[in-house]
Amino acid sequence: MLSGGAIATSITEPTLMPISSHISSDTVEIAQSTINTAAIEQSVFTQINNYRSSKGLPKLTRNSTIDNQARIHSQNMASKKVAFGHTGFQERLKAMRISYRGAAENVAYNKGYTDPATQAVQGWLKSPGHLANIVGNYNLTGVGVASNSQGQIYFTQIFLGT
Repeated sequence: MLSGGAIATSITEPTLMPISSHISSDTVEIAQSTINTAAIEQSVFTQINNYRSSKGLPKLTRNSTIDNQARIHSQNMASKKVAFGHTGFQERLKAMRISYRGAAENVAYNKGYTDPATQAVQGWLKSPGHLANIVGNYNLTGVGVASNSQGQIYFTQIFLGT
């Protein structure tokens, strides 16, 4: 079964926020297969930067504090602790404690694809709201991926302009 979905949001209100969060393991067991979430995160990051470069835009710098917040959100969506979407975006920004002039977030989920990262990125690139975030005036990013026992893979990418 193939399925998927995506939502985009952005804000441009400057804010100051700081501190680190703890995350769970990078690899999650589901059924008989292992999903390497760290590799999927890296693939999303690389594909987004390759797209930005192809459009003459500067590459984004990956930030571990932003990664942590993105990963926690993906884990929360995968476990159904929060609904799929942007619930808590402002709180994620505050938890990062990074000053920014603009921020945006893309989320996606899919199931049943051999290359879930490419499926998510291609979905974002075909959506005007997601694409606007991808090509926006941002310099920092974080990517978080999580899966659940149903085989759904959740993606969160946060963009910050500092």
